[in-house]
Amino acid sequence: QVHLRESGGGLALPGGSLRLSCAASEYTSSFDVMGWFRQIPGKEREWVASVSRGGRASYSNSVLNRFTASHGDVKNSVDLSMNSLKPEDTATYYCAANSRMFTREIDSPSSYNMWGQGIQVTVSA
Repeated sequence: QVHLRESGGGLALPGGSLRLSCAASEYTSSFDVMGWFRQIPGKEREWVASVSRGGRASYSNSVLNRFTASHGDVKNSVDLSMNSLKPEDTATYYCAANSRMFTREIDSPSSYNMWGQGIQVTVSA
């Protein structure tokens, strides 16, 4: 069974930085896209960023120019470098991947068929 495992996260000061990583275990094919979502209690899961099979990154307006998503050093991994963090970035961050041939909407949770357990990011003074 394939698992997505997130690492990194934790507590940061406003204006600070954190880095998240995600890797898929026991999956030898390539994902069409890997991405990051975040969620706070009582709210819908929000798309943050995605990286296509070819390495093209896309971002939500809320994190554009602050976050950088990229493939990791190992196959089927994705990193998220978060800079200039704001308190409103506080959330549980989820790694997601689509193993199917085509991704219709990279910002829709329904486009992804694999999910990590989530990792907490807290931005507070």
